[in-house]
Amino acid sequence: MSKVECEVEYASGYDDNGIDRDCVKVTCKKCGHQTMSWGDGPQSVNRCKALLKEECPEAESNFYVEE
Repeated sequence: MSKVECEVEYASGYDDNGIDRDCVKVTCKKCGHQTMSWGDGPQSVNRCKALLKEECPEAESNFYVEE
């Protein structure tokens, strides 16, 4: 398992009900893959990092850390 830096971006977006909500986007610095979760707390950031690990397009099992 490799330690890989990721970039965290706080934003907003419209959910399935058309409501503007806070969200967090986390991007892998190695390959550019991005995940998004609703909310802007540490749990949302951790969920995004877990999704990066699950969804890695290169099938790697990385440990993601904020830059």
